[in-house]
Amino acid sequence: MDETLLNILNTIVASATPLVIASMGEMIAERAGMINLSLNGSLLLAALAGFATAIASDSIIVGVLAGMAVGAALAWVIAIGAIYLRRDQVAIGFVLTLLAADLARFMGTPYNSLQGPTVERLALPVLADIPIVGAVLFNHTLFVYFSFALVIFTWVWLFKTRPGLAHRATGENPQAAFARGTQVNGLRYAYMLIGGALIGLAGTAYSLDVKAGWAASPAMDGDGWIALAIVIFAGWHPFRVVLGAYLFAGLRAAASAIQRNPNINIPLVLLNGLPWVLMILTLMLVSTGAIDRLIRLFPQTLQNRLRQVLRSNPPAALGTPFEA
Repeated sequence: MDETLLNILNTIVASATPLVIASMGEMIAERAGMINLSLNGSLLLAALAGFATAIASDSIIVGVLAGMAVGAALAWVIAIGAIYLRRDQVAIGFVLTLLAADLARFMGTPYNSLQGPTVERLALPVLADIPIVGAVLFNHTLFVYFSFALVIFTWVWLFKTRPGLAHRATGENPQAAFARGTQVNGLRYAYMLIGGALIGLAGTAYSLDVKAGWAASPAMDGDGWIALAIVIFAGWHPFRVVLGAYLFAGLRAAASAIQRNPNINIPLVLLNGLPWVLMILTLMLVSTGAIDRLIRLFPQTLQNRLRQVLRSNPPAALGTPFEA
């Protein structure tokens, strides 16, 4: 395969990794019935916290932990407000994302354009030597390898374990789950914190790896909203989260390649808008029921299987408070 194409594919995998981690964090929370709408602000504030702490401590590990703590803290505020105070979690999350984003820009001024520590690539022995696949998938940083493990573990957890069944039941039918002994609100706190910590980790993956450093106009600004859209695009399924994140990163890479080609004259605004158009079309398909109508065109024997694969309905109790 052409080396240029291999490099492009390698870049897509690397640049999609923070989106994969952030989307998985959001999906884990939403599968438990909670919505973390602070995602975009959490990414920015966690990216700054991770970068600033890594500089101060001269330790990437400490920076990563700081970013995860910031993401978990913001998620904890939403959980307290929604579960304990019985307030609208969407409203709380929206206010938090604006507050966190503005706070990150304000506090990040001293760190604009500074050089800081970055995560080094680690080619996996044996696997990195596999033709094509090795160059694309196994010559990255630990963030990328963690995203692979996260997706597989989450799928096994949700669909192959008893605790995963309780996790899904908490978001689908909390009353029935509670009747079977599940501590619904306790699980919602836990999965909201886990999801928030993963979102914080995604923020540090930007500032310590993919888009290393900090700028007055953070490069990752807006990706939180994309991660939210990817969760919907994926139908709340781990493997389709990866597909959505890689597709979005691929569109970005394609737009960048077209922009650099002097023989193609397409306005920059249109190129930058391509990924957003895809997400809008996807959300329209989901909200209008077009996917379900498409499934009905297939034979009856295939319809149930296709509905499982193309599932696009949110958890039934998503955003709904639970009272024991």
